[in-house]
Amino acid sequence: MEALANSEVLLFEGFRLERRGLFWRDAQGVFVPVAIGTRALDLLRVLIAALGDIVSKDEIMAAVWPGTVVEDNNLTVQIAALRRTLDRDRPEGGCIQTVAGRGYRFVATVTQDAREAAFNRAAVSGGGVPPRLSVVVLPFTNLSGDPDQEYFADGITDDLTTYLSGISESFVIACTTAFTYKGKAVEARQVGRELGVRYVLEGSVRRFGNHVRVNTRLIDAETDAHLWAERFDSDTSDLFTLQNEITGQIAIALDLELVAREAARVTEHPDALDYIFRGRAAVSNLRSPKTYAEGISFFERALEVSPGSVTARSWLTLTLANRVMNQVSDTTAADTARAETLVEQALERSPRSPLAHYAKGQLLRAQRRYAEAVPEFELAVASNRNWVTAIAHLGQCKFLVGAIEEAIPAQEQAIRLSPRDPEIGVWYYRIGQAHLLQSRNDEAVLWLEKARGAEPLVPVPHAYLACVYALKGQSKRAAAELAEARRLSHDDRYSSISRLRAVELMASERPKIRALFEATYLAGLRKAGMPED
Repeated sequence: MEALANSEVLLFEGFRLERRGLFWRDAQGVFVPVAIGTRALDLLRVLIAALGDIVSKDEIMAAVWPGTVVEDNNLTVQIAALRRTLDRDRPEGGCIQTVAGRGYRFVATVTQDAREAAFNRAAVSGGGVPPRLSVVVLPFTNLSGDPDQEYFADGITDDLTTYLSGISESFVIACTTAFTYKGKAVEARQVGRELGVRYVLEGSVRRFGNHVRVNTRLIDAETDAHLWAERFDSDTSDLFTLQNEITGQIAIALDLELVAREAARVTEHPDALDYIFRGRAAVSNLRSPKTYAEGISFFERALEVSPGSVTARSWLTLTLANRVMNQVSDTTAADTARAETLVEQALERSPRSPLAHYAKGQLLRAQRRYAEAVPEFELAVASNRNWVTAIAHLGQCKFLVGAIEEAIPAQEQAIRLSPRDPEIGVWYYRIGQAHLLQSRNDEAVLWLEKARGAEPLVPVPHAYLACVYALKGQSKRAAAELAEARRLSHDDRYSSISRLRAVELMASERPKIRALFEATYLAGLRKAGMPED
């Protein structure tokens, strides 16, 4: 049975299968990524490669789980997952036929996209530049000294491949191809040439008792230079939780690193994706009017180059909404109105885009429509359970509609998954806010001071510190923080209690939450010297 060539782009029943993964043509004719596990994707490739012939269970097991002993029900589970994905809205029967006692056969009509295949052949053969954000996760080495722990190292490799495939604009080599390098000493440059990728991720796993240490390295496949390295340690008796947490942390850190690397590449003729990378890198820096303006400019250039780009529209929406929420916009009404138009256009072009729904959630937060934002963030988290900013924003929205118990755990989960995230100052502030509203002032001070250190140019942490310092009787520090909040804010919300109440306290329509704000936040600001009118 011949494997599919790396360059092939196959079309069937509204789907598109290529090296990057599986895509579905939406109502506007745009191919959007399909959330599908690596094993199910590998299984699909094996079935399609048979060209309508029956593939036995043994052949499938050898191709999808090479060198691994697994139970037969693993295959049954993956077949069921594939059928759920492929057979939706298909009235005339499934794409995969079960042949009793013999195996499975792919029965849908498959055609090849010749133009795209030609492009991919050029990249794979070295005749072209490897795609941006193209990466292969090589099988992680098991350093435990126990061959029975091999499955855990392989699971890390498998999960990382799946997670990285979910990064916007990423190009990730499938696990079955990556596992052909298992146990082989190969240089990153050789792997890059053979697979047509820019980056190689390799690593090792050492498990002793309930403790696991994972070392990872990101290598430039063109120069063999080590770009990034990190060590992850964790203790737990729940291996599934441990594997999910470690792979989530690595994938999040890599997303930030890869975007920064791509943004820094010198390009003579930048395209839309180049500008998107540069915009993302700009808004990942210390948040200020300058960095927001830089990000907006890059995303606008991306739209000039590619007017139909859903990704550029979504990122521009996010940046405009974030500038409003962080109180560093001089044009709040105009930014909000423009973001509304952009996100509507993005969702018209790609109604199932997780990034567009996430951007809409942020815009709704900026408009203080928290209940409406909840399902948008839930959709984003459903597409990627480790989307840390969506997790954090979802928790905050649920808190503001009355579920105060949701506030701290969501932010703690985000911090645990991405301890060096550019958004970490926001998460610190929210934890401090939740402690303050429950009159735990000592805890509130600790978190709000951390927020101020992470986001010194954002006025919100300063305003909350003014409140909590005043409640603790530290009047000079309270007055200084209130003055700084007023200096940094681009509107007059900190001029009086009545103005602040109109702008911020109406954010929550739940009487319970509003009462907490009145009893703690506003009471503290009065003590800090803020007048009523």
